[in-house]
Amino acid sequence: MLRLSPPGFERFFQSPVLAATFGGGEANVAISLAQFGLRSAYVTALPKHAVGDAALRALRSEGVDTSHIVRSGDRLGIYFAETGASQRPSTVIYDRAHSAISEIAADALDWNAVMAGAAWFHVTGITPAVSDRAALATKAAVRAARQAGVMPVT
Repeated sequence: MLRLSPPGFERFFQSPVLAATFGGGEANVAISLAQFGLRSAYVTALPKHAVGDAALRALRSEGVDTSHIVRSGDRLGIYFAETGASQRPSTVIYDRAHSAISEIAADALDWNAVMAGAAWFHVTGITPAVSDRAALATKAAVRAARQAGVMPVT
């Protein structure tokens, strides 16, 4: 996902600047594992345009294997994150409708190939909640992980 945040502890559009970074639950786990020196691969769908390319570069720069990323769809999911200050809580606004991952087909990936050689498979409840298509793809991934004897982690 693309994360857009105002600088410091500013409110949304207090200034016209938003910093752009990439993240999301599963991506953050993949990056953390890679930073600990473990082999880590990330499986998702990214649009085939400059924003998708930038997300791919960000993952690769952290040492994450991106060979199982499908290039499809027109949008990358976006979230706007405002850091809280004092008693004001942080605020997050999600914009995931029609994102590439929400439109992924269950058979867009060869899940058996994805699970080959894997020891662990991490997925959150977020991905299947994004859309019916993402739920079917998640179900196919979990089924393949079980068949391959890969340990699930949620």
